[in-house]
Amino acid sequence: MPAKRPLSKKTATPKRKRGRPSKFTPELAAEICARLSKGEPLAAICRDEHMPDDSNVRVWMEKDDKFSHAIADARARGFDAIAQECLTIADQTEHDDEFTESGGVKPNSEWISRSRLRVETRLKLLAKWDPKRYGDKLDLNATVTGEVSIIIGGDAK
Repeated sequence: MPAKRPLSKKTATPKRKRGRPSKFTPELAAEICARLSKGEPLAAICRDEHMPDDSNVRVWMEKDDKFSHAIADARARGFDAIAQECLTIADQTEHDDEFTESGGVKPNSEWISRSRLRVETRLKLLAKWDPKRYGDKLDLNATVTGEVSIIIGGDAK
């Protein structure tokens, strides 16, 4: 019977990470935050060729609390920028009137309707994205008048 060879100890080499190397750099993180703070959505930012996929950005946020907080702050500033944009759109009046063929002036209803749609869309998105600051306030103080009956253990039909 041949003699068994002793098991050799493996050399201690650091394990290489699997998968592609991360694109994360402080410069890329700063660009993402700067664009978010101007009101640009993350999905739109990540469509650029030099940007990572938005799912990668979310993974980076999960792994790095500092980056996650920077994104949250940038988003809050971006929401404020969108709210300011609503005021700018609402205050634009140079296209509200149009001249008729007879030289008169009439309201440009298409422009006015489009401006209203632009403002309402932004406000609805803000209410969804940041309901604490831009959502409708709910009144939770309710009063009940009349009789209230509670049936416990009854047959439900």
